[in-house]
Amino acid sequence: MFEIHPSRVGSAKNDLLSGLTVALALVPEAVAFSFVAGVEPLVGLYAAFMVGLITACIGGRPGMISGATGALAVVMVSLVATHGVEYLFATVVLMGILQILAGVFKLGKFIRMVPHPVMLGFVNGLAIVIFLAQLSQFGVAGEPGWLSGTFLEGSVIDIAWLEGREMNLLLGLVFLTMCIIHFLPKLTKAVPSSLAAIVVVSLLVIGLQLDTRVVGDIASIAGGLPSFHIPMVPINFETLAIIFPYAVILAAIGLIESLLTLRLVDEITETRGRGNKECIGQGVANTVTGFFGGMGGCAMIGQSMINVNSGGRGRLSGISAALFLLLFILVASPLIEQIPLAALIGVMFIVVIGTFEWSSFRIIRKVPKKDAMVLVLVSGVTVATDLAVAVVVGVIVSALVFAWENAKHIRIEAREDHKGSTVYAVIGPLFFGSVTSFLEHFDPQQDNNDVVIDFARSRVADHSGLEAIDSLAERYLNAGKTLHLVHLSPECKKLLRKAGSLVEVNVIEDPHYFVAEDSLA
Repeated sequence: MFEIHPSRVGSAKNDLLSGLTVALALVPEAVAFSFVAGVEPLVGLYAAFMVGLITACIGGRPGMISGATGALAVVMVSLVATHGVEYLFATVVLMGILQILAGVFKLGKFIRMVPHPVMLGFVNGLAIVIFLAQLSQFGVAGEPGWLSGTFLEGSVIDIAWLEGREMNLLLGLVFLTMCIIHFLPKLTKAVPSSLAAIVVVSLLVIGLQLDTRVVGDIASIAGGLPSFHIPMVPINFETLAIIFPYAVILAAIGLIESLLTLRLVDEITETRGRGNKECIGQGVANTVTGFFGGMGGCAMIGQSMINVNSGGRGRLSGISAALFLLLFILVASPLIEQIPLAALIGVMFIVVIGTFEWSSFRIIRKVPKKDAMVLVLVSGVTVATDLAVAVVVGVIVSALVFAWENAKHIRIEAREDHKGSTVYAVIGPLFFGSVTSFLEHFDPQQDNNDVVIDFARSRVADHSGLEAIDSLAERYLNAGKTLHLVHLSPECKKLLRKAGSLVEVNVIEDPHYFVAEDSLA
């Protein structure tokens, strides 16, 4: 289960160094997400540590980083504001249980239904969100804005753009960080370039006593070990009614973001993770986190990209990132608080460049217009709302477009056989989108007294198709004509028994053919 590969010294070294890089970037994110959710900084830091450690140990995707995320924080804020942080802890526990159930019932496989244009829109929208979040660091006074992902309606954020020397210094340090990350791998790959950039820029700022914002300006990260804590909420149906809707939403958002991140890491590493195992891992992590005073979390795409790009591939990278983060909280907070935010902004800008699918501009005119529309739509919804909503919208729109396109593909070929019967051959799927076109091809008043409809080259895909067949059979019955339906599935035969003795159903091919779903799968 633990893919540490102790015999592979290079791999273990890469995992440790990339884990350290990730841990450094996790600190300001966890603190900022805590403020977004309306809780203390340590609540977010503990969540980042525990969720990251547990998912790295038992999750389904080695090399993927999990922790407190903005997508979950923006849902939590109203719960905390209305009922308090104890209800949040109880919600996180229930959220974890729901995610475990999703893994047990193997719901993770449904992530395969996400079309590729939705994936492209998802990562492009994410890159834009990360980029816009970093811009807040150039002008937010007194409030943390690090990768918050969105500004909540009604929140008070005083935006005052920096000017003059302070702005130039910040831009210069960000540019220096990006240059180190970009050019260092051309000289040596012994140390992750992101880590080297953070260290070099931090030493430069400290050595020259440059006046720029550092991690400590956001909040203190010093603390102790997380302690076991049962959420102090009444155990009754009233409490369940409060936390259950939030738990369902959080569980769904967490799993969608985690499984999409899993797919993205799969593509980059050319390996395959296990979606259902990741659901269980995320669920166990959140359940435990809720009992130790954490705000819960899910996979973090930005941090996962930092880890993978820094050489982290095994479980050791995620484990080391979590343990380094705990070390920062316990003993190294004075040092970590001296890291300039400019260095971390530079790292995230590199993540933006690496995450955005620049090939989208090249292929958008070559792919079908409907796919291009879905790509742009998902990117826009991701920026305007959140990642989970964007994916759901993208999948729904893709499904509707698919249904519309397939509705055009049904054809009816009519002929008269040697017995004087009118024979209709149905070609194409019969489902809710094509039933209207299907029914328009038949005229019981003009057909011969004996009519045969052949479904050998058609598939009845849903209940709407079955009802259309039943309606057609009734029309021929009322016209006093005999209708024969051949090559139908057993499900159709069962439904059409009510059409009477004049409806003849013959299943003469493929006795294991099913209407809506292959029950043997």
